[in-house]
Order: sequence, then structure tokens, then C-alpha cells
Amino acid sequence: MKNYNRRGFLQTSTLGAMAASTLSVNCQNNLNSNRDGIYMGDFSEKPNNNIRAAFIGINRGSTHLKNFATLPGTEVVALCDLYEDIVEREYGKLKTYTDKLDNLKKYWGDENKWKLMLDEVKPDVVFISSNWNSHAPMAIESMKKGAHAFVEVPLAVTLEEMWDIVNTSEKTKKHCMMMENVNYGRDELLFLNMCRKGLVGELLHAEAAYIHELRWQMYNEERGTGSWRTLHYANGKGNLYPTHGLGPVAQYMNLARGEDNFKTLVSFSSPALGRNIYSKKNFDENHKWNKLDFSNGDMNTSILKTVLGRTVMVQWDETSPRPYSRLNLIQGTLGTLAGFPTRVALENGFKDITKDHHSWIQGENLQKIYDEYDHPLYKRLNAKTKKSGHGGMDGIMMYRIVECLQKGLPLDQNVYEGCFWSAVTPLSGNSIENEGAPQQFPDFTRGEWKKTKELGIVL
Repeated sequence: MKNYNRRGFLQTSTLGAMAASTLSVNCQNNLNSNRDGIYMGDFSEKPNNNIRAAFIGINRGSTHLKNFATLPGTEVVALCDLYEDIVEREYGKLKTYTDKLDNLKKYWGDENKWKLMLDEVKPDVVFISSNWNSHAPMAIESMKKGAHAFVEVPLAVTLEEMWDIVNTSEKTKKHCMMMENVNYGRDELLFLNMCRKGLVGELLHAEAAYIHELRWQMYNEERGTGSWRTLHYANGKGNLYPTHGLGPVAQYMNLARGEDNFKTLVSFSSPALGRNIYSKKNFDENHKWNKLDFSNGDMNTSILKTVLGRTVMVQWDETSPRPYSRLNLIQGTLGTLAGFPTRVALENGFKDITKDHHSWIQGENLQKIYDEYDHPLYKRLNAKTKKSGHGGMDGIMMYRIVECLQKGLPLDQNVYEGCFWSAVTPLSGNSIENEGAPQQFPDFTRGEWKKTKELGIVL
């Protein structure tokens, strides 16, 4: 929601320039502090048959708005954005797919109108799709005002903010879920199902990425994602957007859920060239982008080590000219599942397609894999959600959020997972600042991950 200037951005951005020792002390203090509330890993609240929702940041959040409003037992009670035209545009769309608008209020104009909205509307849930720096303050205040918070990625940008979110969620007994939609993609659900069935054996290694050339967003000079995201490329450090690739492989491995957890991270970045070249080529020499030094490396590679000794490579590059990829690879003692393009290799082969692991099952032959192992959740919801955004994953995610709240079930992604996945950003920045020195993940669960149930195969 907030239009950050350079000074404000520097005060609230990632902690790449802060000494790792200071972070370690802060994280350890939080780890050893007494929990002022309850553990939220498997938390569920009483069923809610009519969910009243407010939406903050409805340009980026327009898809969430539609997907929510078209589900039974839901009501949109507030729309909030900096810009009146965006609020009116989305309100106009809303009228075409729901008639439950009698209680809806609209807010715009002032950067703090969302606070007034919380006080006046008192929603059951708040969906937050504003700029990254405002995610944590909005989520924390929403929970304090009695609402569950559902936040676009990343959940927060600093480790301190992540601890504040955890502590607030535990104290208020309110969900705070980072809406990692990629966990609901067809291939991601397929791989989760195959891992749960033991088809790739004991898990050893994963590869995740967000490689997506987004230089064009720099043309969002005053409004839109590029108007604030561009500042992160200049002032951030390390992997600025880890969760799309990391979220799914973390759930394959049951990280932070009983079996294993994040332990340490090392990180290195390539030279920072692409954004500076692009800016000089496409913008006037006096343009504000040419007054910035895009110092964060174009490609970041981080290696995570888990408690059990497994490894996860996480890469990030939003600058270089190459095709989109999330990698989405999971390797085990009996085979490997990989994405971009989707392919499967199993040690003992599969039916009449392959005899062993020396050739991939891919292309047209994948249909037999889908027929055999498509996730039941995908089978149940695909027909309803396939036009909902990002190949249907947005709709499946929203359907599950509403379903869990209405039935009083634990969410598919808990507050701790959102923090662990988002923590790669500040930890990678710290590692780079310290010549690749290992960084310890804070245990946001305070040891309770060992008791947390794995994410089941939802039918």
C-alpha cells in the first residue's frame, strides 16, 4: 500500500548489510524466549460458515478477490488500495460475479486507510497483496484486530519481522498464511503425491528457483509493481524471491513438519550487470533509475542444509535473458522428479515406457504418470479452477483456504513455513556480506516442528 521513498526503503528493506553476529544474537534471543501463546503448527479454529473478508492491495490482489468472492459462504466486506480508480475498477468487476455487496465498504487515498478499515469493518480474514515492505506490518495489525491474515509472497523481508509475525500469531491465536500458490500447481501436487507414496525412495536433494526475466517492470515508474520492486534490485542483497521454488520442495521433504527442518545456508551471487545495462539503454541518463546502483547480483545461488543433512539448491534471477524456470527437482534413492520441462526417472522404470532410470519419462509419455499419480486435490478441483489464474493453482489455493476455515481444519501452509521460506532472503544477504559464510536458520517453531504433522494428501 505504501509509496516508499528511497530513505524509507533503506530503513525497512532486507538486512544484507547488517552483521551476521548481530542477527544470530537476535534470533537466539527469540528462540530462547518463552512462547506467549500457543503453537500454531497444527492449529485450527472453530468452523466459520460465512467468512467476511477484507482485501488490501487489490491491483496485485484482483485474482484473489474474484476467486474468494465466487465461493459459497463468503462475503467481501472491504476493498482497500492507494488509488480510487483501482478500487472502483475492482468493485465494478465484483458486481458481475456476486450480489452480496450490501456490507461492502471502500477505502483509498491515504497510506494508512487500511488501519481505519480494520477498525470499522472488523473482518474475519484479511488478504494482503501490497508491496513487500508492508506485508508484515499489515499482517501483524490484522491479527491484533482479530482477523486471520493471508499474505502474498514473501511473508516478510526481515528476520525481526518474521519473529514478530510468529509471536503475534501465537499470542492472538490467528492464522498467518503466506499464500504460496505454486504449491497448488498440477506438477507440484503430482510430485508431492509421488513422494508420499515413496516412489523416489529416501529423499536426498532438491533444486528450486525463481528465474523470471522482469526487467520490463521498470517501466512501472510511478505506479505498479515495478515502481517499488525496482528499488529492491538496487538496495537488496541475495535471493529476493525464494518462495515460489522453495515452497513445494520443502513440503516434499516435510521440512518444519516432523521429519526434518532447515538448518544452515550459504549463498553467492554473480556480478550485478544486467539492470544497470538495461537502465542505461532504455531510460534517459537523468531518469531516477539511472541514479540508482543496481548492486545485487543478477543470479543468486544459495545452498541449504537440513537437519538430516539433505541439500536444497535455491536460485534466483529476475534480470538475465533466459526462459522462465522454477527447476522443481526432487531427488531420492529410487529416482528423480524434475520440472521445466516436466520429466520423471525411476530406477525400476515405469510400465512399458522405461526400463530404468537412464531415460526420462517426458512429453506425451507423461500422460500415463498423470493418470496414475495426479493428486486427488487436483482431480477434484481442476475443472472448477483451471481458469482462476496461473494454470488453476490460484483457484485451488483459495478453495483450500476457504474450505479449511469453513470446516475448522489446519491450513495447508502454517505461519512457520512462511517464515522459513521467506528467511532465505535476509540469510542469503548476510552470507554474501560475509564471503559466503554459513548462516543458521532461526527455529521459528522453537523445537515444535518435531511434533508437527506432515502435510497429508488431501482428498
